Amino acid sequence: MTIKAVHVSSVHPAGDPRITVKECGALAAAGYDVVFVCPHDRDDTVNGVRIRAIPKRRGRALRFVRATFDAWRAAVSERGDVYHLHDPELLPVGLLLRLTGAKVIYDAHEDLPRQMLAKPWIPSGLRRALSAGAEVVEGALSLGMNGIVAATPRIADRFRSRRAALVQNFAMAEELAVADVKPYRERPATFIYVGGIAEIRGVREMIEAIGRLPANMGARLSLAGLLSHDSLRDELEQAGGWERVDYHGWQTRRQIAARLHEARAGLLLLHPTVNYLESYPVKAFEYMSAGLPMIVSDFPLWRELFGDVGCALFVNPLDAEAIATAMRWVLEHPSEAEAMGVKGRAAVRARFNWQAEASKLLKFYELLVLGSNIPAVRARFGDA
Repeated sequence: MTIKAVHVSSVHPAGDPRITVKECGALAAAGYDVVFVCPHDRDDTVNGVRIRAIPKRRGRALRFVRATFDAWRAAVSERGDVYHLHDPELLPVGLLLRLTGAKVIYDAHEDLPRQMLAKPWIPSGLRRALSAGAEVVEGALSLGMNGIVAATPRIADRFRSRRAALVQNFAMAEELAVADVKPYRERPATFIYVGGIAEIRGVREMIEAIGRLPANMGARLSLAGLLSHDSLRDELEQAGGWERVDYHGWQTRRQIAARLHEARAGLLLLHPTVNYLESYPVKAFEYMSAGLPMIVSDFPLWRELFGDVGCALFVNPLDAEAIATAMRWVLEHPSEAEAMGVKGRAAVRARFNWQAEASKLLKFYELLVLGSNIPAVRARFGDA
C-alpha cells in the first residue's frame, strides 16, 4: 500500500521551490503518493506534483482565518497518512489532523519570533512582545506534532527534540542549468536579483547603486520577483537609477534559469534585521548553482558559509556606494569574476546541494511513518 503524503500551505504558491520542487519531488520520486494543498487557480499538476487548489485569499485577516479553514477542509478530504504543514498558522490545524490518526509534520521555514521583529506591518512598540508570544505559542503547539522539519541550524536549535530533522534549503545542482550557456565575457553588463522585491531586501540600494555606475559601462539591473506591495513600483520609479532597471515580475523556474545565465553577477543585499542575520540565503545557493559570482550582505553567518569558497563580494547592504564599487569591480575584472562563479558552482556540487538534504528528509519520513520497521520501507522505496 502506497503511503500518501499531503503537504499543506495557506500562503505558499504551487510552484514553491522548497515545497513543490524539492520536498514533494523527493517524496514522489521515492514512491510516495504526494499532494500539495495550496492557494492556486485550479486543481493542477506542477513539477509532477498533484496540486489540490484552495482559494487565494487577499489580506492577512482572510489568510489567517478563511485560508486556514480552506486548507484544513481540503487536507482532511485528501485522507493522508502523513500531513506536512508549511505555515505556523496551520499548527492548530495540525492538532485536528492528528485526530484522524495520521502523522503530522511541521516544517519551520523561518525563525518566526525573529521574523516578527522585522515585520513592517507590526507597530514597532509591539514587536518584542508579539515575538516573545509567538515563540511561546509556536513552541507549545509544535509539541503536538509528530515531527519537526527545520530549514536552518538556528531553527533546529529552537526545536531540540529527537523528533526534529534539519533539512536545509540548498540548491538542486542542475535545476537551473541551461542547454546553451553564453560565455561569461559575452554577456551584457547585467546584475540580477531574484526573489521577493521589498525595501528590507535592499531593492532601493540596488537601484541607487546601478545608477551610480558610469554610463559607458552599460550596466543594467534585472529584477525577477513579486513586489511586496502594489504601490512599491510607483515609489521605485521615482528613484535615481530606475531607467537602468528591467523589471520582469514573477518568473517560472525555466525563465529564471535563462536570466541567470545572461547575467554577470547575482545580488543578495538583505538588510541586517535579526531574522536575516541568521537566515540561510537560498537565492545565493541558486546563484552559485548557475555559476554566478555574487555581491551579498556582509553578515557573519554568510562569511562563514561563503568566505572560504571565494564566490562572493561582501558589502554593507545599506551603502549604495559600496554596492556600486563591487559592481564596478565585477565588470572591470571579468576573469576573476568568472572564476568566482566557477568556485561557487563547485561548492554547490560538493557541499550545498539538495541531494544530501533530500536523503535526510526521506529517512525522517521512514522513521516517522513506520517507526522501527525500516526494512519494510527500504523494500518498498529503496535505500534513501
